[in-house]
Amino acid sequence: MTEQTVRLSVGQAIVRYLTHQYTERDGVERRFIPGIFGIFGHGNVTGLGQALLQNEVAPDDEEGRLEYWMGRNEQGMVHACAAYARATNRLQALAATASVGPGSLNMVTGAALATTNRVPVLLFPSDIFANRAPDPVLQQLEDPTNPDVSCNDAFRAVSKFWDRVNRPEQLMVSLPRAMRVLTDPVDTGAAVVCLPEDVQTEVYDWPVSFFAKKVWHVDRRRPDHGALARAAEAIRAARRPLIISGGGTIYSEASQQLRDLASATGIPVADTQAGKGAINWDHPCAVGGVGATGSDSANALAARADVIIGIGTRYSDFTTASQTAFKNPDVTFVNVNVGSFDAAKQGAQMVVADAREALTELSEALDGYRVPQEWSDYASTQAKAWAEVTDRCYHLGHGPLPAQTEVFGALNELMGDDDVVVNAAGSMPGDLQCLWRASTPVQYHVEYAFSCMGYEIPASLGVKMALPDSEVVAIVGDGTYQMLPMELATIVQEGAKVIIVLLQNYGFASIGALSESHGSQRFGTKFRQHDDGQGHVMGDDTLLPLDIAANARSWGIDVLEVHTIEEFKEAYREAEASDRATMIHIETDLYGPNPPASGWWDVPVTSQSRLESTQKAYAEYTEHVAAQRRFF
Repeated sequence: MTEQTVRLSVGQAIVRYLTHQYTERDGVERRFIPGIFGIFGHGNVTGLGQALLQNEVAPDDEEGRLEYWMGRNEQGMVHACAAYARATNRLQALAATASVGPGSLNMVTGAALATTNRVPVLLFPSDIFANRAPDPVLQQLEDPTNPDVSCNDAFRAVSKFWDRVNRPEQLMVSLPRAMRVLTDPVDTGAAVVCLPEDVQTEVYDWPVSFFAKKVWHVDRRRPDHGALARAAEAIRAARRPLIISGGGTIYSEASQQLRDLASATGIPVADTQAGKGAINWDHPCAVGGVGATGSDSANALAARADVIIGIGTRYSDFTTASQTAFKNPDVTFVNVNVGSFDAAKQGAQMVVADAREALTELSEALDGYRVPQEWSDYASTQAKAWAEVTDRCYHLGHGPLPAQTEVFGALNELMGDDDVVVNAAGSMPGDLQCLWRASTPVQYHVEYAFSCMGYEIPASLGVKMALPDSEVVAIVGDGTYQMLPMELATIVQEGAKVIIVLLQNYGFASIGALSESHGSQRFGTKFRQHDDGQGHVMGDDTLLPLDIAANARSWGIDVLEVHTIEEFKEAYREAEASDRATMIHIETDLYGPNPPASGWWDVPVTSQSRLESTQKAYAEYTEHVAAQRRFF
C-alpha cells in the first residue's frame, strides 16, 4: 500500500512539522515551538521566509500557526529564545532563522549561551548552495581544501545537535533528532539545522505521517534504590550538611519538595545563580547565594560543611569559588542531577534522577533525621547577620551618586513575587546573587553560565513572551547597553511591556574592579574621552558624551531620567502603571560601594612585572591559589 504524500518545499515542510510538535510533563501538553524569530536575507527570504509568509496569509488546515517575529540582531534573537525557554522551565522553546554568512554567524554566541545554560533553542542558519553552481555565493567563506565547509561549521562546537540538510529527504532524519535533543533534560541546548539556500526552496513529496502530531514526553527519572540508599546514609552520618540548589531544581519544578526537605531535616540551603528562588529567601533554612559572589552566610557554612548535597547544580567555578569554598578536610559530596555528567562532579555519591522525584524519595529515606541543633543555630546566626548586611547595602544613602546596590534594594522592595528581574554579565550579577531576596522560582532570571553582555534587553522580550502577566524588569549597565540595544525596536514593534533599568556609570564596573584588585589599575575600563579630536589629551575624568537616554527614546522607548533613589521609586511606579515599554535611567557610582566579599575567583596574575601593583597582586594570588582543592 502506497503511503499518502503531500508536496511541499523544504521550508514549508519545516513550518508544518514544527506546528505539530508538543511536549508533555505531569499530564500537561504544550506546543513545543510556538514561534520563530527571523531576519531575512538572500539566503532564506524565498525559502523558509516564503513558508512563514504562506503560513500567515494563506494558512493550510493541515498545519497550525507558527508565529513570526522580526528581530534586529541575530544574536539578540537567540538570546530572546533562550530566555523564553528558561522562563517556561524548558518545556517550550523558540526557533530562529538567519541568512547566509554573517547573519547566521551572528547566532553562534547565542547558541553557545543556550548550550552553556542548558536551555533549548532551535536554529536554522542558512547555508551555501548544495548544488555548488553559484560558487562562491555572496557571503560564502571559501575553504580551498573542503568545498563543503561554510561559516556554519562554527556552530559545531557550541551546539548539542548539528546537521546540514543537503537533500530534502534528510530533513526527515534531522528534525526528529533535533527535537529529541531539545526535549531531553540532559542533552538539551542549541540544536542547529543548517539549510542550504537552494535546498530550502526544493520541492519533495513528503509522507503525510511525517507531519502527524508528535508528543515528546519529558519523563521524571526516579532514583536508583541503591544510589538513594547510599546518599541517605552519607547524609545521616553528617553533622554539618549543606544543600546547594542549582537551576535543575527550578527546571524540575521541585521547589516545594526542596522546602519540605529542608523544613523536615533542618539542612541549610544555599543557592547558585540559576537556582536562586527555589527556596524562598525567608525560609528558616535559607542561607543565600554561595561561592565567589556569594553571601558571607552561605560561604561560612560551605567552609565548615562535612557533606555538600548538590541538587541540580553543575558546580561552576563561581559556585565553588574556584574550588576554595569547601574547606573542611573531610568534606564529601552527594549530587542529585538528571545528568550523570554533573552528578559525578566533585567525586560525589551520584543520584542520577529528576530533582523532584529524588527530593521526594530522599525526604522519605531521611525520615526522622534532623541536623544537630548547634548547626541549625549557626546557620540561623549567619543568615541573620547577612540580612543586616543586605539591609545596609540596600539603604546606604551613598552620594553624590547612588550605589547600584541601592537601586537593587528599591527594586527588590517594589517588585512582586511573580515579577521577574533579568540580568547577566558585569558587576551586577555578583551583587544580585548575594543580596537579592527571591520569594519564588520565577522572580530571579540572571544568566551567568555564559555571562554574556547584551543578553538583558532581548532576554526581557523572551521572558515577557513566556510570562505575559508578569512585570519583567531588565537591569542593564551602560557597557552592556552599548553591546546590544537593537532589540528595543523589536520590543516596541511587538508591544511588549517591559521595564529597562539603565545604570550609567561611564565604565565597565565589574572588570574595572577586577583589574584594580589584580594589579592592572582599571586599564581600558572607563568610558573617558582621552583626545578632543585636535590632538589634545583630555583628563581621565572627562566623561565620554554618551546620551543613552536619548538613544533609547530614538528606539521608541519611553524614558524616565532620575537622579535619586526616591525619584527612582516614583519612576518605577509610573513605569509599572504604564502599558508601554519604559526605561528608567539613573547614574550610579562606578566605584561602588559593593557588598563585602567572602569568596574568591581564580584569575591568574603574572609573576613577572615592572609594575608594583602587579607584583603586589601576584603575592596575594599565590596565597589564595594555595587553598584550591581537587575532588575525585
